[in-house]
Amino acid sequence: MTATADRAPLPETTTLPAWFPAAAAVFACGWGGNQFTPLLVMYHAAGYSAFTVDALLGAYVVGLVPGLLLSGGLSNRYGRRPVMFAGTVLSLLASMLLALGPLGVAWIAAGRFLAGIAVAVAMAVGSTWIKELADADPYSAADTGTRRAALCLTLGLGIGPGVAGVLAQWGPWPMVLPYLVHIGLALVSLAAVTRSPETLAVRTASVRAALPATARHPRFRRVILPAAPWIFGSCGVAYAILPQLVEHQTGSWALAYSTLLTVCAIGAGVGIQPIAKRVDRATSARAVLTGMTVLCVGLVLSVFAAARESPWIALGAAVVLGAAYGIVVVSGLLELQRLARPGEIAELTGVYYALAYVGFLLPSLLAALNGVAGYPVLLACVAAVAIAGTLVVTRHSRRHLPQN
Repeated sequence: MTATADRAPLPETTTLPAWFPAAAAVFACGWGGNQFTPLLVMYHAAGYSAFTVDALLGAYVVGLVPGLLLSGGLSNRYGRRPVMFAGTVLSLLASMLLALGPLGVAWIAAGRFLAGIAVAVAMAVGSTWIKELADADPYSAADTGTRRAALCLTLGLGIGPGVAGVLAQWGPWPMVLPYLVHIGLALVSLAAVTRSPETLAVRTASVRAALPATARHPRFRRVILPAAPWIFGSCGVAYAILPQLVEHQTGSWALAYSTLLTVCAIGAGVGIQPIAKRVDRATSARAVLTGMTVLCVGLVLSVFAAARESPWIALGAAVVLGAAYGIVVVSGLLELQRLARPGEIAELTGVYYALAYVGFLLPSLLAALNGVAGYPVLLACVAAVAIAGTLVVTRHSRRHLPQN
């Protein structure tokens, strides 16, 4: 069953494509959500414990998960554009609070919370909005919107930390300047987002809190669910755990190295996405399985990187894990599009990304367990869990297919 939506007619445009301003807002929110990641090493060097630093990384999940579950319903009630505008405002406010971080950790935690809500809106509402805008173009392929939305978000998630890390390593005011740059970007995006037309003509009378019916579909539970948490679980290992494990080997270049791992992981995720689309098949979960297999390889490399404390092996592991992220996120979204019922795509996308971001709690969990076992053992256990999930997807790869 193919997802559709009740859409308003789109006005003619003579300049930028209708989807471009919406994509700019999604890009800005992705930038704001991930710009903190390479700075973990900086905060650790400033005296924060490893657990506190990893907890701050995952703090925005507290805002992100409810945001993902509610923002889709809010957009069905009030429209895509006003909810995306509000999400961009929250991204702007998040960077303002993060820039006040030198005053205390509470400011950072509050900023991370708001950044989580903003990313949630970009994922659930912005991605849906871009897809609907692309679907309204008679010259666009059926899956153009899905791939375009994933690419815009991924570029924001990758370029943001790259710029932030460079500014923190070599620029003045390392705990402030990166966030000021994003504040400027968010302001530009706020002006742009009003230029994308609204796509929703028929709106719901209330915001539903219940899970969409498709979330209970057997294929969702047995193919999408086992893979979704690894989307950002792989990223958490790549650019939150690995840089800290080799920090003493990289010395004064630790922040630059952390930035390198983040950019390489996200860059691999961006570069692999067209291949993920080609591997995808409506008759099996081949693309999801490919992503999960790459993930398992990346986790095994992470075990060796942790055991040998090797920056080079860690870099290779980050690239492989980033590629796994790119394959799984696109293949999961394509599976979702085929399953979704009319009118529930925004909410279902929110549920999907909520499950994906559960994986970002993995660094905090491993930091808490580090007193029980070392990181090589913990990462080996993580790899075993990933292999088990891959076997579940394999078993149900050709089962419970949607009826067209």
